Amino acid sequence: MIAAILLAFREGVEAALIIGIILGVLNRIGQTQLNRYIWLGAALAGGLSLLLASLLLGLGLEFEGTGEQIFEGTVMLLAASVLTWMLFWMKTAGKTLSRNIEHKAKNALKTGGGGLLALSFFTVLREGVELALFLLAIGQTSKPATLLSGELIGLGGAAILGWLVFSSSHRMSLRGYFRITNILVVVFTAGLIANSASEFIESGLIPAISNSIWNLNGLLPDTSQLGLLLKALVGYHSAPSLTVVLFYFAYLIPVTIYLFLDNRLNRNLNTANIVVE
Repeated sequence: MIAAILLAFREGVEAALIIGIILGVLNRIGQTQLNRYIWLGAALAGGLSLLLASLLLGLGLEFEGTGEQIFEGTVMLLAASVLTWMLFWMKTAGKTLSRNIEHKAKNALKTGGGGLLALSFFTVLREGVELALFLLAIGQTSKPATLLSGELIGLGGAAILGWLVFSSSHRMSLRGYFRITNILVVVFTAGLIANSASEFIESGLIPAISNSIWNLNGLLPDTSQLGLLLKALVGYHSAPSLTVVLFYFAYLIPVTIYLFLDNRLNRNLNTANIVVE
């Protein structure tokens, strides 16, 4: 559930910030009557995202045995790739995100409500598709009810935070929030990489080097409730092969260095320094 909460909250906050910026533009130029197009676009994108998530889940249920392992490993690897792209994009584009969104909103106004609807739709759809993919990857190690609960909690928290940011008359910085969640997302993504490697090993696509380099089954098996939670959250394996461990740290170490040991990080994560007028 924790992983679902984190990712739903993260994606929800990003969508809320972007929608809020667009609404702020309309408010400043006195065109609030067009707000309905923003909400309609967001609602349509949300519905399409749910449909896509259902289709992906149904597709996964069609596989068995080796096919299921390859499908699950591929979904985890794809989700990890998208998460990594999101982190790198935020690092480089975060500095000018607010200004770019305002520019797009003003351009969309030239085509009336249809342009604003499209901007809102594709903004929310991108976040929704990413979240659907992430939750599908988590779903390989979590129960559906737990996954749904975590998603609802995360999205609810994102909605509350978005409302607090845009109803405030003061400048609010979310740089600290993005720094903390980035750390959690990197660790979670490394876990996805490790879980993907484990699935590919079981399917026979890649070899297992030195089976069970440690064995914690007697202390904390990865089939227990806590073990399953840690597996979904950080890629915990109670008896991993060297291959799984190498995949984990081959991702975790270089990405962490790139994102958090670069002094330019503080200048690039000003994504949500927003003034609501």
